[in-house]
This record gives sequence, C-alpha cells and structure tokens, in this order.
Amino acid sequence: MLKGIVYLVGAGPGDPGLITLKGIRCLQEAQVIIYDRLINPVLLKYARPEAELVYVGKIPGSNSLRQEEINRLLVSRAKEGKVVVRLKGGDPFVFGRGGEEAEALAAHNLTFEIVPGVTSAIAVPAYAGIPLTHRGYASSLGIVTGNQDVDKGEDGVNWEEIASAVGTLVILMGMANLKSITARIIQAGRAPETPVALIYCGTFSEQQTYVGTLADIAQKATVAGLTNPVVVVVGDVVALREKLKWREKKPLFGKRVMVTRAREQADSLSRAIAALGGEPFEFPTIKITPPDDFGPLDQAIAFIESYDWIIFTSVNGVKFFFRRLAEQKGDIRRLKDIHLGAIGPRTKEALENFGLMVDFVPESYQAEEISAGLKYRLFPGARVLLPRAKGARDVLVTALTDLGTHVDEVTAYQVAGDKGNIDLVRFMLAKGHIHVITFTSSSTVRNFISLLNASDLADLLAKVTVACIGPVTAQTAIKAGLKVDLVAQEYTVEGLVKALVDRQDACLTREEEIVVMRSGD
Repeated sequence: MLKGIVYLVGAGPGDPGLITLKGIRCLQEAQVIIYDRLINPVLLKYARPEAELVYVGKIPGSNSLRQEEINRLLVSRAKEGKVVVRLKGGDPFVFGRGGEEAEALAAHNLTFEIVPGVTSAIAVPAYAGIPLTHRGYASSLGIVTGNQDVDKGEDGVNWEEIASAVGTLVILMGMANLKSITARIIQAGRAPETPVALIYCGTFSEQQTYVGTLADIAQKATVAGLTNPVVVVVGDVVALREKLKWREKKPLFGKRVMVTRAREQADSLSRAIAALGGEPFEFPTIKITPPDDFGPLDQAIAFIESYDWIIFTSVNGVKFFFRRLAEQKGDIRRLKDIHLGAIGPRTKEALENFGLMVDFVPESYQAEEISAGLKYRLFPGARVLLPRAKGARDVLVTALTDLGTHVDEVTAYQVAGDKGNIDLVRFMLAKGHIHVITFTSSSTVRNFISLLNASDLADLLAKVTVACIGPVTAQTAIKAGLKVDLVAQEYTVEGLVKALVDRQDACLTREEEIVVMRSGD
C-alpha cells in the first residue's frame, strides 16, 4: 500500500461479516484507524498490534467531535506519511459524510481511495426479511435522510414528489422527526394504511422490528421508546416480512456471545455462533506462544524413536510439536513405529492432516479417560511422550505412571494472558450487552477474571449465561466464584455450540408453556 494515503472504508451496518475483503485488507495494513460510534468493535481485530486506534464517534444530540475536527485529523495523519483508514458505518458515500472528508483531503492534494460498504438502507431491511423491491409490490426505491426538521422545511427533501414517485421509501436517521415525516408522506398522497417498518439496531444482536402503518407507526415508536439507530421502510414490501423474516428464526438470534479463546483460535467458534444467528464478540483472554526454552522438546525430538507412544492433548500441542520438528529439519517418517493418541476429535483431525493415523481416542475427552483407555494397550516400561502446555494438570502423568510406564512431559507451548479492550468489556457487561460468555479452557476462565479485576463480578455477570466446554473448565469457573449455567456434554467447540442451542430451545419452550398457561387462566 501507498504511504500517506487515506482509505475511506465502509464497514457495513454492524454485522462484521458484511465488510468487504478490500476493507479488511485496508484494516490489516493501516497504521492509523479512525472509527465511528456504530462500528462493530469486532472489526478492530484486523488491526495491526501497533496501529493507532482513534475513536471519533459522534453521539446524537451532542457536539462531542465536530466533522471539521475529524477532517483535520485525517489531513494531519496523512501528511505524516501514514496509511490511514477512516472506518465508517454503512457506506461512506451514503449519508456518511464521506464526500466532505474526501473534499478535505483533495484540498490538500492528499491521496485517498473510497472503499464502498454495504449501506444500512439495504442491509438492515434485508436482515428483517423485507425486500426493498419485488415484482409484485415495488419496482422503484428512494433513500432519504430524516435528521433535519421537516416542519421548518430544512431537510432539503421534496416529500411531495418522492412520496409518490417511488414504490419503497427508506428513511435513515428519521426517528426524531418520524411523526412529521409520516404526516408529510400522507399529505403527499400516500394512503394512511401504507405499511411501515421500524428496524432498530439492524444486523446487531439488539435488532428489533416494529410494524405499523403511516397512520399509527409514530405512536407505536413512542410507546416502544425507540431512538436511533433505526431504519424506516415505507411501502407494500413490508407486508412480506412475516413470510421472509429469516434471521429471527435462527436459534441464537438476539444473543451476543463473548468468545474468550485465543485470537488465532476464536474464528471457528465465532463462525458457528454467527451461522446460528448469534453475534460473536471476540475478547481473547489468552494467547498461545512458543516455550521459553525449547531444550526439553528438542531433546525429545532428537531421540523420538525411543518412544512407544506420543499422546497429544490439544490441537496446539500438535501444531507446535510438528512446527518444531520441521524447524529441527526432522523427518516425519521417524514416527512410523510410534503409536499416537489424541484427547479429542479435533486433535485427532490435526494429526490426520499430517497424514498420520491415530491409534487411540478416548470416548470422553478428558485426560483421566486416556489412562483408562490405554490400560490394556500399554505394557510396563513403555515410554510415553507428552508434548503439551506448560503448567498443564498432572492428572494424566500420574495416571500413566501408575500403569508402569515411563512418561516424559515436555513443554511444546505455553499459555499467557492476552490484553484487550477491558474498559469496553466492562461497559458492555454493565449495560447488559453481553448475553453469553463462553470458556473453552481453565486458562480462559482465570485470565478473564484477572483482566476484569472487578469487585462486583457477581453483579456484572448476574444476567449473563456462563457456558463451559467441559467439567474441568466448569470446575475452575465455580472455584473462582462464577455461576456456571451450562456445560457441554461433548467437550468440543461443536458440543459447546450445541449446548447453547439446546438451552435456547429449552428457554423458548418454557416461554411458550407460560403463554399457554396464562391464556388458560
């Protein structure tokens, strides 16, 4: 990428999956990221560790940061020769003031590029199950801003013409003037019974949709206490929502799920949550790093043929062991006469990716189960290598030793605490914006508590579902004072996600039972 350049990047409406590939690439290369209030913080995970992150969010009704100041900031950072990303909600050129920022950069002869984003005007109705055009309902579309005073004629919108000229009308930032806007649209000739949808926080976990007509929607919004961000859709296409509201049917819809796994491992869990309608919020509490001393692992690799078994207790153990074998110019064929054990299906899969056959996987994915399953496979005096995390529990070593084997436990990797935006996490917990916290290891529990460092931990988590991948992790959480709500029966990411879905299904069933009982009273 060029030096001294500003990329005006559209981040989309909130769902981090809606940013473009080019937008992600710009974030990965940026030295400075200047971002808005409605940006999903998950997108900041693409930033380089050393990147400067500048928050310039403007709160409605507040002059916390004027547009002129943002323009000057863009110009100054570009003049310093920096690669700058101006990360904006939706699309920079659709009511995003991207044109003004581009003008400011052009006035100083600075290089800039526009990276379009998915505008909320289109994405938010789609997430609510409302197609803006449809052969049987509407063949034209208008998008207008509603944040100026309609009664004073300051909005610059010719409501009389646009209301009758298009089939579907989308209004952004129109909540403050909704009553006046709907009245003007009716005055322009639109029928009072025309369907209207108000979509609050579209594509986020807080997404809610309210449906009414031009005649009554303003009153419904007042009763609901709705404020921006809301996308308003006016037109017959709103009637299709009942048939097409696909997102609300997903089992984790409305749930923001915190993922505490290491950054490089969070993606699989996040993808599974998003596929089921939840909103993953990644807050890595740990990071996986090489050992401080490779000596014991190198020694084991040097005499690898002397072992009868190698037992891997995690995917990380597999990854770091074979990475070090390659760095030592080792030949994987040296393992040909060694039996391999894996503590779970993902670890087994990681070994199979190297073309290796796994001889043993326990039925229950706990260290204690391995020794029971190997009782009749190991002969007295057998040599066993355990390449695993520094400081791992000694249960497995003790159990294997009791079987009469010689066990060499070597550190293949270590787990350290990670640092994240803990202030943001505290704020989100305090406001009830986190609905579920997932823990996939004891270290994620310990480091989460350490990072949070909150005397009011019980209060912060009172309404949060705490989900653990297995009983060992759950035991660590309980000992630390956390209330554990569910434990996966299968100790894998897939098992954890299934437990979340099953709990949600049970809650929904319970709510339906309550409704039935009440209706019969």
